[in-house]
Amino acid sequence: GLPLLGAADIRRLAEELDVRPTKTLGQNFVIDGNTIRRIVAAAELDPAETVLEVGPGLGSLTLGLLDAAAHVVAVEIDPKLAAKLPETAQKFRPDANGRLDVVLSDALKVTELPKEPTALVANLPYNVAVPVVLHLLEHFPSLRHGLVMVQDEVADRLAAKPGSKIYGVPSVKAAWYSQMRKAGVIGMNVFWPAPKIASGLVGFTRREPPATRASREEVFAVIDAAFAQRRKTLRAALAGWAGSAAEAEGALRAANVDPSARGEVLTVEAFARIAECKRPLVA
Repeated sequence: GLPLLGAADIRRLAEELDVRPTKTLGQNFVIDGNTIRRIVAAAELDPAETVLEVGPGLGSLTLGLLDAAAHVVAVEIDPKLAAKLPETAQKFRPDANGRLDVVLSDALKVTELPKEPTALVANLPYNVAVPVVLHLLEHFPSLRHGLVMVQDEVADRLAAKPGSKIYGVPSVKAAWYSQMRKAGVIGMNVFWPAPKIASGLVGFTRREPPATRASREEVFAVIDAAFAQRRKTLRAALAGWAGSAAEAEGALRAANVDPSARGEVLTVEAFARIAECKRPLVA
């Protein structure tokens, strides 16, 4: 295979740019080629695809993605890193000319891209991983599948199923858009600087949201309310959302959900039914 960036390349590039990985941007650069190959293989990309990469940093994953897909759109928030990326791609993948778009932007704010991405593959900054994934799934319906590297416990939460202790808001909202699955664990020593915790890979496949008359916003409001006080029964937790505990109980019974249950046992479909049964939506 073609050369990927190793530890020496990453440190040299960082020095040239006078870049020190920052905690605030959650930067941990991958310095191990085999890890990159593993991520790219696990993403199961079609050679004709356009891949969206968030936070490409110094470009280690970008090069691997250029080898596997037709086009890469990289969204980078750091102006120095964004400016350097095309140069690095040109040097290491001279044949990839015209196949990389670099967008200088915050991934949480981006709503338009130069090309429609069909896959998302990214080493996401830990502190914004969940909001970034949800934002991109909402604004880019062209994303059919993807693989993201996040903090290991976040990976477990995103992929958690109803009834599990770690099932919560990220799990249910992610399930609205897609089927999430844990796709592996990545150790700490393949990064610079080495994080203090392992990373997890989460794969997803887009699916249709539950069939419901309620809007996504209405369903997400129920999810937020149910988990805001996760120890409470749904009758109590949804009292504020419904107007009173009695109204909450009415909506729950109408949706065929036990009012004494807790949010962590419900599927996203059940949350959609509850949203539909809120008065005056029933009319």
